[in-house]
Amino acid sequence: MLGSVHEAEDLVQETYLRAWRSFDSFKDVEGGSFRAWLYRIATNACLNALASRKDPQRFLPDQLGPATKQMPSSPATDVAWLEPYPNAYLEGIGDEATNPEARYAAREAVQLAFVAAIQLLPARQRAVLLLCDVLGWAAAEAAALLESSTASINSALQRARETLAKHYPGGRPQATPLSNPVQQKLLDRYLDAWQRHNVNGFVALLKEDATVIMPPWREWFIGRDTIGSFFGAAWKTCNGLRLVPTGANGQPAFAVYELSSGPDARWAAHSIHVLSLNQENISTITMFVPPTGPDLFKSFGLPLILPDVGDASTPHHS
Repeated sequence: MLGSVHEAEDLVQETYLRAWRSFDSFKDVEGGSFRAWLYRIATNACLNALASRKDPQRFLPDQLGPATKQMPSSPATDVAWLEPYPNAYLEGIGDEATNPEARYAAREAVQLAFVAAIQLLPARQRAVLLLCDVLGWAAAEAAALLESSTASINSALQRARETLAKHYPGGRPQATPLSNPVQQKLLDRYLDAWQRHNVNGFVALLKEDATVIMPPWREWFIGRDTIGSFFGAAWKTCNGLRLVPTGANGQPAFAVYELSSGPDARWAAHSIHVLSLNQENISTITMFVPPTGPDLFKSFGLPLILPDVGDASTPHHS
């Protein structure tokens, strides 16, 4: 609902604190569902947080303007940017076997593009869509949680589905699962190309119409040629890079460290890359870059400075 790992972390703690403080109110409800009670607390905490924001929506650059061939100018720090969510936090989320009415599988609903799409919904529609179409709740159950009527929930759900349909004409996010060996080979080649600043090797991994977006920069790129030209120029001013595999939003990801300059050179946190794979290519790369990118490393359980793992002048697989 929030599109922010930092806000989500805070509200998880607030939800448990509220539940602890008001546990007697749950025990007084005869036959009540503890699950529904806890979801009510969490959902209301999210709705309150969104209501207190100046802008309840979070964005990715491709939602704010057309692609460009221009080099980025300066980061847009006045935009509330979407944040990636570490896979480690998603373990056990949703149980598809117990939610046959859910329209979206849990693995689809946590994808970065899907989270970005639901940010366009008003907060209440966002909550209704997640409850009904992701968690598989009946409209009557959602109505009880949100203290509303079933008719109102169905109306909000219809409007939310209409908005999402503009993003997913086929009815659901496109996902082409790759076999583990194929995916691992693709990720190994990605890591190697970046650590060696191999532009041709990197571009060869991309779909012809691949996209690269880089919050907090507004500029984003489409197509192998444009992407290759950008990184061909950018890597000339870049020191060494080291990539550490991780995962975000149920997708493969890398934490990228850049070698600093000077006699005390060290590998410093730079960015988080989240990859969308299609068949045997990469279709989208979302790079959460400085100045905000390093702020995400703590949530991924990663240090801001890599320990010395060998000669810094030689690329290493991590």
